[in-house]
Amino acid sequence: MNKNHEKLLVATLCGLIITGAAAFAVQPAMAAGYGVDHLARVTGVAQWDQLNVRKWPASFSRKIGALSPNVHVWIERCIEVENSTDWCLVERNNTRGWVNGRYLQLADQSGI
Repeated sequence: MNKNHEKLLVATLCGLIITGAAAFAVQPAMAAGYGVDHLARVTGVAQWDQLNVRKWPASFSRKIGALSPNVHVWIERCIEVENSTDWCLVERNNTRGWVNGRYLQLADQSGI
């Protein structure tokens, strides 16, 4: 094996390690969480505002939709975030993504 082959092998291994680490870092949805499977209502959002739905459970994640105050959503699961509130995977119509759990209130099934 010559010097160029060694450099190529080292560069390839470094690339694989970086790619693996990046894939792990952007997969917070795979973090330990808990299933909810329950209907909830969006609360704590001003009537003129909307709750952002994110691709991943983080405030800096890409916005993929928005929910109006008081609308009902289906919560699939939530994850615990250290030193913060939980993030929940929700679905409404064709919008499915993560919202901050502080803006959700479980709905009373008898009232719906």
